[in-house]
Amino acid sequence: MIQIKPIQNKGSELRTFIDFPHDLYKDDPYYVPELFMAQRDLLSPKHPFFLHGRIQLFLAYQDNKVAGRIAAIFNGNHNDFNKVNDGFFGFFDVINNQEVANALLSAAEKWLKDQKVDSMIGPVNHSTNEACGLLVDGFDSSPMVLMTYNKPYYLPLLEHYGLTKQVDLVAYALYDNDLGDKPVRLQEALTQRLAQKGITIRSFDLKHNFKSELEKFGKVYNAAWDKNMGFVPMTAEEFNFMGKDLKMIADTDFCLAAEHNGEVVGIALCLPDINQVLKKIKRGRLFPTGIFKLLFGRKKINALRIIALGVMEPYRKMGIEACFYATIMKNGLGKGIKFGEASWMLEHNDMMNKAIEHMNGKRYKTYRLLEKKLNTAEN
Repeated sequence: MIQIKPIQNKGSELRTFIDFPHDLYKDDPYYVPELFMAQRDLLSPKHPFFLHGRIQLFLAYQDNKVAGRIAAIFNGNHNDFNKVNDGFFGFFDVINNQEVANALLSAAEKWLKDQKVDSMIGPVNHSTNEACGLLVDGFDSSPMVLMTYNKPYYLPLLEHYGLTKQVDLVAYALYDNDLGDKPVRLQEALTQRLAQKGITIRSFDLKHNFKSELEKFGKVYNAAWDKNMGFVPMTAEEFNFMGKDLKMIADTDFCLAAEHNGEVVGIALCLPDINQVLKKIKRGRLFPTGIFKLLFGRKKINALRIIALGVMEPYRKMGIEACFYATIMKNGLGKGIKFGEASWMLEHNDMMNKAIEHMNGKRYKTYRLLEKKLNTAEN
């Protein structure tokens, strides 16, 4: 017997919701547990997402045992910015059982129909600014920091329910031995050429001017990605919330700004792959011993994820992007970084995809957003 139970974003039921993947993937060598505190904060009504969005969490029980979870998500800012009427599902995890999957998806669909939306898109955990996408290719390694992971059977479960592909998101692998030295060799000439135009490359000052730097980052982020499919601008509150988390793992050698006469016009954000450490933190609990694994394990990280690299439209194709890549390469090699992931890229973003492939980047993982049109007239 299958029972679907709507739950509140607090208390023991929320702990059960957060912890379910730990049991589902307990024998999977590639699974990385999310930090419990981070997931709890993300789902807390105090999260700034809830200033413009709504979420309903569901747990599935089969024979009185937890068998799956899902979140139905309404993101008002997404709809207003993109002039659409979409709904989302996220935090989707389930045993390999079509009946259980159908029951979870049906519950999310019904809730979304009550919100009068026209479609159900996912998996998306709040928005495309957070973890999103279903892994459909590249199951032979752990996910990088802030990327998703799931079993191969998820895709047929979702497709059999009636969800179809909306778009693929691509992750590229960059190995230190394949990069070559051309970007670094050209860096000095490019830097000089930019300097003649009043453009300089520097690290973000996260220690002394965190709030000011975060505002500058947010301005460029929201402007540089505004034409990407499914993009939604982050609010100042959301930037502040995310920034406090990222500050704990960020390395300023990989957080770069391009400035023109003192104004930030381009940004590059790369993060050390903290997942190498989180894999060893049982059930995502920092206490009592996980905190020590986190503190000491950070020094051994040898991989980096390129999360965001963008330039304001008037400053594109001037060499800023190349300088960012060269600086990241140079700093990474100097710190013993052996591997980098550039993710994620829209499959049809030819300019960025070709740029990474030109650096010998190899497409090694694919994530997918799926969609189902909803007939709210039936409701």
